Amino acid sequence: MSSKKVVDIVRNVPPHWVGDGFPVRSLFSYADRPERTDPFLLFDYAGPAQFEPAKKRRGVEKHPHRGFETVTIVYQGELSHRDSGGHAGNIGPGDVQWMTAASGVVHEEFHSERFTRMGGQFEVVQLWVNLPAREKMSKPRYQEILAAQIPTVKLPADSGGVRVIAGELEGTRGPAKTVTPVNVWDMFLHAGSTVELPIPKGHSTMVVVQKGRVMIRDDTLVGVQLAHMDREGDKVKLNAVVNSQLVVLTGEPLNEPIVGHGPFVMNSREEISEAIRDYQAGKMGMLR
Repeated sequence: MSSKKVVDIVRNVPPHWVGDGFPVRSLFSYADRPERTDPFLLFDYAGPAQFEPAKKRRGVEKHPHRGFETVTIVYQGELSHRDSGGHAGNIGPGDVQWMTAASGVVHEEFHSERFTRMGGQFEVVQLWVNLPAREKMSKPRYQEILAAQIPTVKLPADSGGVRVIAGELEGTRGPAKTVTPVNVWDMFLHAGSTVELPIPKGHSTMVVVQKGRVMIRDDTLVGVQLAHMDREGDKVKLNAVVNSQLVVLTGEPLNEPIVGHGPFVMNSREEISEAIRDYQAGKMGMLR
């Protein structure tokens, strides 16, 4: 096995607001060299932020998606979701929602009624995963994955643990049903620990340090920073200088054209125009 090398590190990403409920840092998006992160399209880290108690829910009003999947991981706070497929619910710390927009959904995301009323710390990750051309116009699906459903792999020598949300690690499979081979690993490493994670050959690989300080070979990452890894090696070696929280993403590249416009990601400009027309005609459904 050979260790992957760091190709690039994303640092000093300024925050911006999505709606009035999500102060996010976009560590990558399909607008910037999407071939490097293929099949992943976007990674937004929201928070940690303190919200005071309020009467009006904060969040993002109804909006459409087509052509990909949204994956939302909650660390602190509580999120309320509702979509045109009839799915609705709240997810809290440790929970995940995996929404396959595919041919199109309209949805909204807000702080839950309870969190709005009580206030507190809010911290969420949202990841966009591309769909292959053959699946972009398939029927939308929704997976609500509660914390209790997500297995944790204990790392050797009490180094920490990995919650396997999607994919597989050391024979443990995550509960998320994915369209193409991807791994989404939510990790905690104890100070002074060193671990090696096996990575499928050829996968695009990113390591996001949310909190702490982690060394990858000779490079040091602190929160909130992201390392793009090369595709040559088949393992990632991580050394936690202090207690650290990370997300590791790996995925088999689709190697297909990526054309995006806001909440739509397709393979051609013509398909984007069609998505806009379909949304305006109500073909992606309505929120009731």
